[in-house]
Amino acid sequence: MDQVRAWFGRPLWDMEPADADAYFGKVLRQSPSGTRLARSQHLTTYLMFLELRHTVELHRLTGRAVERPIDEMNRPCGAKDAQLRIPPTEPEVGTLFTGWGGELATCRKFAPTARNYTASKLMSLVGLRVSEACKLDLADIKWGLGRFGKLHVRHGKGARGSGPRERMVPLINGADRTLRWFIEDVWGQFDEDHTRPGAPLLG
Repeated sequence: MDQVRAWFGRPLWDMEPADADAYFGKVLRQSPSGTRLARSQHLTTYLMFLELRHTVELHRLTGRAVERPIDEMNRPCGAKDAQLRIPPTEPEVGTLFTGWGGELATCRKFAPTARNYTASKLMSLVGLRVSEACKLDLADIKWGLGRFGKLHVRHGKGARGSGPRERMVPLINGADRTLRWFIEDVWGQFDEDHTRPGAPLLG
């Protein structure tokens, strides 16, 4: 998006079909088809987001409506369609976990369900990725660090293909309470030895 914006020189909501024609038909003419397709999808998704969330505000500020500059005539060839991913609202997330937590009392397999609930809630509360949460060990919980305790994420995702990067993640937003409940009431049901080096937290 930064590259498209730098070429255009104005806010992207000002783009019209003729601008997209020039960019994808001339500027990126010699670029790989995957590059053209990816940039068109990113641009389409961004403008779909503006159209859905900020049409009225932008019209009031600029006097113009958001227009999608990529249409059937100038869309780069490719098999994938742009998908708009809008994160759920905080009340929606709360409703999900409230309902899920209520089901723990009646579910058929309590321990696995509680583990999945805890993993998902940790990802929601402190921003862990799935791969990061799955690779946590029991020893990665550092209760004595900071006000709430921290998680030592040893297998964090590196930026721009730089490889894994470690980081410390504070147990904020109530994540400390969720984790304490899981360890005290659930973890032992998996027949793991807490003294064993490398004992998995969510394994």
